[in-house]
Amino acid sequence: MPNPRIEPLKKVLAIDPIDDVAWFGLGKAYMEDGNFEEAAKALRQCVTVKPTYSAAYYALAQSLHKLGRIEECREVSVTGINISTKNGDAMVTKNLEMLKRSLPA
Repeated sequence: MPNPRIEPLKKVLAIDPIDDVAWFGLGKAYMEDGNFEEAAKALRQCVTVKPTYSAAYYALAQSLHKLGRIEECREVSVTGINISTKNGDAMVTKNLEMLKRSLPA
């Protein structure tokens, strides 16, 4: 059964396609369902709408990692580390650094 949050979030985005919180929520809902392809699309849109959304970079990197898209994951992790460091989001920075270190060379 699909995550019950997905359809309401899609409705919000139909009304307001630049709602970064809704894009993030949609991405996380897809992640919870194990649909990492759709999660990556939603989270990429989130960081397009709000390029300073640190947590979205981490969720996007996690989704790309699950999809085996290692180079994209590495690139998103580096960008996310830069953004989260500027934002002072220490936990996101730490999580992204750990994910990046876990990637194959």
